[in-house]
Amino acid sequence: MISHHEGVRVNQIKKMLAVPAAVFALWAMSATAATNDDIAKRLEPVGQVCVQGQECKGMEVAAAAGGGGAKTPDEIIAKHCNACHGSGLLGAPKIGDTAAWKERADHQGGLDGILAKAITGINAMPPKGTCADCSDEDLKGAIKKMSGL
Repeated sequence: MISHHEGVRVNQIKKMLAVPAAVFALWAMSATAATNDDIAKRLEPVGQVCVQGQECKGMEVAAAAGGGGAKTPDEIIAKHCNACHGSGLLGAPKIGDTAAWKERADHQGGLDGILAKAITGINAMPPKGTCADCSDEDLKGAIKKMSGL
């Protein structure tokens, strides 16, 4: 059994440990609350979507970006075709070399055959050249302009 003197000593030790334990418990709870607040802030949405035609509170409605309308053959050629067809790079028929374009047209089924190859890509040329947003009619106009066909 514990003597009275030892019992007093155990109670004093318990009291001395109770204060730091209480301080630690309070600190741990406040740290958890701060951590939860930080997590909640990180999980907040970055932005909001506002669809045109709906009521948007405090947001500006931006119209969807369009394709920019029809492109002229000259614009398409300057931006997408000239790099290869301007110099005949990698065997591409040169702009204005009607004989080279006619030879290809004869082998590929005319202007529509050349257009089909331009759409799907041929040899080193990727599909639609580098004009992924060009319509078939846009490409056909550019081919006519480059080939003279």
